[in-house]
Amino acid sequence: MSKRILVTGGAGFIGSNLCRRLLAEGNEVICLDNLFSTSLSKIEPLMSDPSFTFIQRSVEDQSWWYEVGGRIDQIYNLACPASPVHYQADMVQTIMTSVLGAINVLNFARVTGAKVLQASTSEVYGDPSVHPQKESYWGNVNPLGERSCYDEGKRCSESLFVNYHKQYGVKVKLVRIFNTYGPNMEINDGRVISNFIVQALKGEDITVYGNGGQTRSFQYIDDLLEGFIRMMNDTDDDFIGPVNIGNPDERTIMELADKIIAMTGSKSKIINKPIPKDDPTRRCPDITLARKMLGGWEPRVCLDKGLENTIAYFRSIL
Repeated sequence: MSKRILVTGGAGFIGSNLCRRLLAEGNEVICLDNLFSTSLSKIEPLMSDPSFTFIQRSVEDQSWWYEVGGRIDQIYNLACPASPVHYQADMVQTIMTSVLGAINVLNFARVTGAKVLQASTSEVYGDPSVHPQKESYWGNVNPLGERSCYDEGKRCSESLFVNYHKQYGVKVKLVRIFNTYGPNMEINDGRVISNFIVQALKGEDITVYGNGGQTRSFQYIDDLLEGFIRMMNDTDDDFIGPVNIGNPDERTIMELADKIIAMTGSKSKIINKPIPKDDPTRRCPDITLARKMLGGWEPRVCLDKGLENTIAYFRSIL
């Protein structure tokens, strides 16, 4: 049955890919985005679809309630700059988006009866002292650091979602996203995969912070979307998460740089710069809960295939 679905932050990297998939499944999709960290180019191919509506508003500006109007079955709350370049550009605004935006979304869900999924982040674990990270781990976050506007904003939004569920019975789902990549990433978003690919394709030096021994686990966008949709469509309203959605295939940053140079055929050289403050040294999800509760969900796209698709995307826009 077709659903009417609101995607906040729907013009961003993850949001635009999610809107495309939801439309392909026969749903009516309303995309809300203020275009702070993205552009209309990501959703331009969707504009001609009569089942797609774009509203240019900030999620913390409650006036979007009246523009959305009508029945809403599901809400995916993705609104918030997600890369350091963007979320540190206006740190107070980042907190406002995470907290006041979440309140507006939750109140809207409370009024309409919609189920709402919060796109949280592995950043709630900070620089973890537990490895791999399970959902039960409370994290090691610097609440006053350069990344705190994003980390603590997301932690607060998780608390809001849990308490709206307990106090008001709002149907909520919490997903913690680990490093995700794929087509529709921004050229200048500061994420490691997009940085490396763009530098390699331009023949520029590839910047590795620290000695490159820090690790990340990289998940292709299609795998994330599958996890999102399985979580949203889970019929157990008492199971709200949080659930880690990520790829436990852990790689060092230096390994990633070498792989991208080889796959692009680039002549780029690797240069090392000081590691940013509070940058996690290791990051890898424990996905036992996702496998158990989401119908055996697990990543299907290997790193080489995902990088091949992502490199082709960046070649097409550079």
